[in-house]
Amino acid sequence: MAVKSGYKQTEVGVIPEEWEVKPLQEVGKFAKGKGLLKEDIKTSGRIPAIPYTALYTDFSELLNYDHIKWFVDDEAQTYIANEPCVLIASSSNMAANTGKASALTRTTPVAIGREVIIFKTALDCGYISFLLSTAQYRQTTLSLARGTTIKHLYPATFKNYRIALPSISEQRAISTALSDMDALLGALERLIAKKRDLKQATMQQLLTGLTRLPGFLGQWEVKTLGELFNFSGGYSASRDQLSNEGHCYLHYGDIHGAKKTCIDTSVDYEDIPKLDISLKQISLGSLLEDGDVVFVDASEDDDGTSRHVVVVNKDRLPFIAGLHTIIAKSKTDELAHEYRRYCFQTAAIRKQFFFYAVGTKVSGISKSNIPKLTIPVPSVPEQTAIAAILTDMDAELVALEQRLAKTRTLKLGMMQELLTGRARLL
Repeated sequence: MAVKSGYKQTEVGVIPEEWEVKPLQEVGKFAKGKGLLKEDIKTSGRIPAIPYTALYTDFSELLNYDHIKWFVDDEAQTYIANEPCVLIASSSNMAANTGKASALTRTTPVAIGREVIIFKTALDCGYISFLLSTAQYRQTTLSLARGTTIKHLYPATFKNYRIALPSISEQRAISTALSDMDALLGALERLIAKKRDLKQATMQQLLTGLTRLPGFLGQWEVKTLGELFNFSGGYSASRDQLSNEGHCYLHYGDIHGAKKTCIDTSVDYEDIPKLDISLKQISLGSLLEDGDVVFVDASEDDDGTSRHVVVVNKDRLPFIAGLHTIIAKSKTDELAHEYRRYCFQTAAIRKQFFFYAVGTKVSGISKSNIPKLTIPVPSVPEQTAIAAILTDMDAELVALEQRLAKTRTLKLGMMQELLTGRARLL
């Protein structure tokens, strides 16, 4: 394929003619951090410190570094950086963190801990850190990492990396543009976290009756789940038996992994695993109907014992509850369907799940114990009003998360264009 005018083919791809290609060892020097054991790090002190775990955060967090929360007093026990540099996490048990690079722009002393590779250069450190974070270099870095459970990298890993180099002014312009995108992503993430905390606080107030909505008075009844529901178990099928064909199947692992507390057969149909089986083999108690609540009966941690989803199945599609699930089917109409999405998420309910959970490595609750749990029940109109407020908060969170995802995609596109010179800022 012909290279367009003003560009040239190089070993790192097609780049602008005026850009150079050089190995990292020719444009800087490598060093290793040292010290910073857990007992050395304090929450306050004279010298700010960067243990290797700090590099697992996004670039923007290190670029301004106003949030620093680690310090040391004895600078002789660690590596002190006094100039801008690129910091690379040289050790991690997670691929996503192995070799993660960040730019440190401070010119005041900073203690750099062990398991951190330091790259000192006169180039723009932000530009280098973004370049090392592209898919091309990440793939190479991960392929060179050594170790099984924990992956390790060394300065020698990076010395021969050949990189495309625009002028220093263009490097800075690219770094600034991408750092601005990181700042926007960070602001969105903080806003989402704040909205989630607000929703949790609102739920605790409204679902326990500590705060009452205008127009609603009177005492709430307290009911056992056994008074409100009949309970049954699911049909056992392994993940290997599931495919894209057959009837919808709710695997308990998908409840644990769900980001929401409802599953809608019309909205989520394509994402729901299928089991190709005759319905004659499935008991009526294992077929999920609109408004059913499905709890998991096993979890590897305490928080998972109360995991559940509410089924939205207005089209009455065949939907099979799976292995390790407990299906709650209404005995009465005392709980509004929309309210069920929230009423099992309070701290009081989770505490009851923990109390009745049994097991050591795997904990769970049984069909004989779950009916004993109690829940406060307001009137249906008050339930509906509460659910409407929480649903609006959920909708706002979904919109923000979609915006965050689009911004991340936009940043990846900008990196691809700017770091290859396809788009120019100067």
